[in-house]
Amino acid sequence: MNMKIAVLPGDGIGPEIMAEGCKVLCKIGETFGHTIELEEALVGWTAIDAVGEAFPDATQEACDHANAVFFGCVGNPERDMTVPQQERPERCAVLRLRTGNYANLRPAIVYGALAGQSVVKPEIIGDGLDILIVRELTGGLYYGQPRGVTREGDSARGVDTLSYTTEEIVRVSRVAFEAAQRRSKKVCSVDKVNMLASSQLWREVVTKVGENYPDVELTHMLADRACMELIRDPHQFDVIVTGNLFGDMLSDEAAVLAGSLGMLPSAAIGDGKPMFEPIHGSAPDIAGQGIANPIATILSGAMMLRHAFGLDAEAQAIERAVESALGDGFRTPDIHVPGTDKVNTQGMGDAIAERIAQG
Repeated sequence: MNMKIAVLPGDGIGPEIMAEGCKVLCKIGETFGHTIELEEALVGWTAIDAVGEAFPDATQEACDHANAVFFGCVGNPERDMTVPQQERPERCAVLRLRTGNYANLRPAIVYGALAGQSVVKPEIIGDGLDILIVRELTGGLYYGQPRGVTREGDSARGVDTLSYTTEEIVRVSRVAFEAAQRRSKKVCSVDKVNMLASSQLWREVVTKVGENYPDVELTHMLADRACMELIRDPHQFDVIVTGNLFGDMLSDEAAVLAGSLGMLPSAAIGDGKPMFEPIHGSAPDIAGQGIANPIATILSGAMMLRHAFGLDAEAQAIERAVESALGDGFRTPDIHVPGTDKVNTQGMGDAIAERIAQG
């Protein structure tokens, strides 16, 4: 297979982790006989510094010509206030890249080798954990109109609008139910039906969609309780489907279970160009030090092989290689404990790539 991939490293640790993600993808190409074409393009503050805008036309062209987008991370908190909000990379680049991709798949996997390193008690984590959070990605509070800040004298008013349509809820619900059919056949829909009109519609529509999947058990849970239950009893969950804001928060909370944000990949799929990225930010405080964990990026590459190209065996090869490297004691600083082998960003990428080659 010939795969064309737009590679957008971005800011902070983006170039470091993306180098390892691409290294592993190239090793997959060599091992399985695929041709992988990688076209790198500018995005984020890196692009602003180079050409004056966070998402230049050349980057859009690279994405248009690719089968999928492999994205690193953008952002620099120290520079946030130097440009209007609508010009910040998180809005004009990330939201633009997500256009049409209404379903955000965020697996939270606790590997057996790391089960003892979670901040959650070992008796709760057990031998490991596998939860999939399906987050609605192109609606809700992050996209609703009207929005903005209006000022009158010394007083100001900030407005964000939370709205969902039947169609938006139906399509992301179907993704969740179909994913559950391939897993443990359980979906928990998370909302705030006791307070929000949008959640009343959300629950009504998800329930209706669920009738088309009689083999899948559907439950509902309020968002605040879900935050508690995700830590108290995470094994009760298989697939969680929820709106944009709640999904953002719950998937970051799930990183506590995994031990580090550096372990969690994601996929943005739907009607647009599929995009794959780690869920963590640009971490400018550690950029350039070679200590960032590339596993989330590498696993995002596995999700790309599976969801953009239909290459499940190749995706599994990466996932097995990650598990093997962790089982052999390789650890970046964020997941290192005494008795394991501390490696840098490149060292972790090398360990995983070597295990792919070994089969």
